[in-house]
Amino acid sequence: MRLIPIGSLRAGMKLGKKIYNEDGIILLSENAELTDAIIRRLKHHGLEFVYIADARTDDIVVQEMIEEETQRRALGEIRTNFRKLSGPTIKGMVYPYLGKTFASVVESILDDLSSRDDAMIMMMNINSMDHYLYRHSLNVCVYTLLLGQIHGYNKEELTLLGLGALLHDIGKTKLPLELLNKPSSLTAEEFEQIKQHPEIGFKMLKDEPGIPLLSAHCAYQHHEKIDGSGYPRGIRDDEIHEFAKWIAITDAYDAMTTHRVYHSPMLPHQALEVLYTGCGHWYEKSKLELFRDRVAIYPMGMTVKLSTGEVGVVAKIHGHMPQRPVVRVLTDPTGVDLKSPYEIDLSVIHSVVVTEVDGLETVVNS
Repeated sequence: MRLIPIGSLRAGMKLGKKIYNEDGIILLSENAELTDAIIRRLKHHGLEFVYIADARTDDIVVQEMIEEETQRRALGEIRTNFRKLSGPTIKGMVYPYLGKTFASVVESILDDLSSRDDAMIMMMNINSMDHYLYRHSLNVCVYTLLLGQIHGYNKEELTLLGLGALLHDIGKTKLPLELLNKPSSLTAEEFEQIKQHPEIGFKMLKDEPGIPLLSAHCAYQHHEKIDGSGYPRGIRDDEIHEFAKWIAITDAYDAMTTHRVYHSPMLPHQALEVLYTGCGHWYEKSKLELFRDRVAIYPMGMTVKLSTGEVGVVAKIHGHMPQRPVVRVLTDPTGVDLKSPYEIDLSVIHSVVVTEVDGLETVVNS
């Protein structure tokens, strides 16, 4: 299958993967034929990329970071519980089920990640129309847990880290939807209101039965920067817990690579470049380097142009060298389709590099 921008869809194409609506219900199944009306609807809902079936690439299997059922269950729990929390706050009210519910979600994610050999950070929820806050919470949790496993945290530490990542933005459930979904730039006053969500989240979680205090501090500290320029408290370096430092990276990465009402998503290689502008003063260098080494900057099935002028799709990603994938070449340098596509392994052929991703120039070092 191939991953193509929504703007490149044409009537008659067939889907390569299911598409889910905001309630996690299948909207379109694999091999569903696209019409102009369906394409307009997908654009309206903010999808930026879609997997399509293609005879030349149908054997390219895009494996999700976690199982489809795990994703659906996790998003369902996040959706249900965050909606409850978005209601009026009643003094003294607690939600004792939160800890047990979300600890179970974290355990399922850990089980899936543990079963993956050489797992990589892939773009998630491409085919889902779910609310940004729900998808973002899940994505940050999955990305952070993978990094935590590679870093070497034990099961107890990973559970604490996973809960902190899953609930890092829970304070946003108490902010007005019109503010969170504002399609234009925020005013200074509105941004100050948004900046309250870490402290709101901490206050919601710190006394909650079943939520460890350290996980609550992840919500409190995930927007702090090691040079002291973050918020809400402007704490620095060693004052920030290492769990929050991991979440700061994955939170920023997912925010950049996910569709928002006010901007289109970046591709992974673009987001990585932006993250590196904060290396050493916003984000800890060693953590950012580990993230860089585990992120698939060229998504499976994505169309890329090579320095030879040939165009193909990413067919395989190497865990030891994610920036040098295997590319299935489909057209020659003049744009003519090849009768017999072939694959080139960029981890072996060092003289060839990716120069464009779906028409976007890339300057990621290879």
